[in-house]
Amino acid sequence: MTIRELLRESETMLDDTNKDCNVAKVLFYHLANKEPHQLYLMMDEEVEDELYQAFQAGIKRYMDGEPIQYIKGKETFFSRDFIVNEDVLIPRYETEELVENILYKIDDYFEDYESIDLCDVGTGSGAIAISLALEESKLNVVATDISKEALEVARLNAQELGANIEFYQGDMLEPLIDREMKVDIFVSNPPYIPVEQDIESVVKDNEPHVALFGGNDGLYFYRKIFSKVQSVIKDRALLAFEMGFDQRELMCQAVEHYFPNIPYEIIKDINGKDRMLFIYYHLN
Repeated sequence: MTIRELLRESETMLDDTNKDCNVAKVLFYHLANKEPHQLYLMMDEEVEDELYQAFQAGIKRYMDGEPIQYIKGKETFFSRDFIVNEDVLIPRYETEELVENILYKIDDYFEDYESIDLCDVGTGSGAIAISLALEESKLNVVATDISKEALEVARLNAQELGANIEFYQGDMLEPLIDREMKVDIFVSNPPYIPVEQDIESVVKDNEPHVALFGGNDGLYFYRKIFSKVQSVIKDRALLAFEMGFDQRELMCQAVEHYFPNIPYEIIKDINGKDRMLFIYYHLN
């Protein structure tokens, strides 16, 4: 069987079962270790038996409900490949916009700073912390997570990508409070899906629930952070969060309760959805 025939057969099968037919090419690119333009020139070559078996095994895992990112063992985020497995949330493109906006804010908010202390709470795969550390040399980055297994993935990603980050295990702010640390930038993408909300089975059945669900209204972890965060930030600080696109009203209420008279804004993503919260903290 040629590569072209294998891909066509697989795409048809995926399409017929209402699965994403693009997965066939994505999986084959990964297993063959080829870029799309390289594979295009090889379409009429026969598929080696070992590659064929690996491809069919991967397709079966996908058909059984496993995300393609876990099958590949990696996902691209901010133009870098991050190791992912069932211990960490798969990085989303919406979160790339959070990283991008933080970098913009650093240029404006910390223009005269030679060194900036930043923490990423609930780091998961480390995608946010590592991307920021590699993009902005001024940053001294610390990342935390309650999951030992997630931190192992994050450490491995930092090592593979050459990012200098300190990792601490613990619940939310506790590792920072315990070490009496204070930062200029506080970043978090906490779980924000309400527990009763229906989500895709491929997400619910595979990705860690501790990284997905945020209480009855999705804001449990935000309130938990807001109530204690002033103990880990400096007198002038930037707080940046990803949020659910339908949580504007609840989020505004929470921010104004915990940070009265402190300016903040909710920024829309590329699709026009409310997705990012920035709080511009300062003491007089």
